[in-house]
Amino acid sequence: MAVRRWSRICGDRGMSTAEYAVGTIAAAAFAGVLFKIVTSAQVKSLLLQIIEKALKVAG
Repeated sequence: MAVRRWSRICGDRGMSTAEYAVGTIAAAAFAGVLFKIVTSAQVKSLLLQIIEKALKVAG
């Protein structure tokens, strides 16, 4: 409700093209960092241990 009221007062209907570009670049950078972290040897080992424990508990 407050957002609608604020957009009517300011006349702002959404993000501009430049804001979309910055948001897209930030999302891509975050995805790249996350990919590097998840594909590291340490994280792979940790995830494998978690999966193995879960499978042992399940049966």
